Amino acid sequence: MFTLYHSYWSRATRMLALIHELDIRDKVELVHVDLKRQDGSGAFDPRNPHPDHKVPALVHDGVTITESSAIMIYLCDLFPEAGVGVPLDHPDRGPYLAWLVYAVSVMEPVYNHHAAGLDHPILRATFRGVPEVEKRLIDTFADGRDYLLGDRFTAADLMVQSVYSWMREWAPKDDKVLAWIERVAARPSFAWAGEVDAKYAPAMA
Repeated sequence: MFTLYHSYWSRATRMLALIHELDIRDKVELVHVDLKRQDGSGAFDPRNPHPDHKVPALVHDGVTITESSAIMIYLCDLFPEAGVGVPLDHPDRGPYLAWLVYAVSVMEPVYNHHAAGLDHPILRATFRGVPEVEKRLIDTFADGRDYLLGDRFTAADLMVQSVYSWMREWAPKDDKVLAWIERVAARPSFAWAGEVDAKYAPAMA
């Protein structure tokens, strides 16, 4: 049995979409936990097994797995029949892993620095900047492909696209990239994840 600890409107939303894509909703217990949020609301939840009180956190047979890319790789490898991951012996395995890690180790820091108005040569040298991120995506979709790895959707699309779920206005102004963002967002898994979030999110005035 799996237990996924999540919180509404957070990085755990993409994990909800993943378990839908993997068709394992009946195998995963969902536990909503509170978070200390940037606006000062919320608080650390003692039920959350994540050592930094973040989400997502996945517990499988007593073992806790944290960090979005690790959880995605772990679950996709456990459920290869869903076709959302890429097998170890497939030539796309390397690019698939690269995109999963790039989303959290480059894209998220770059856009967080941009949101905070931070700029420094060390940050640019380490993480690159918004122009480099945009160019990488624009170049990837320049050949007309539907998804990051070609003609089929993978967890890499879910992960990379999720960055723009919260920062849509900063998406590259490129028709092919924007079409990909909308294509991924239109999947039933995103609608279901949104429904789960809505159950716990505060009512909007």
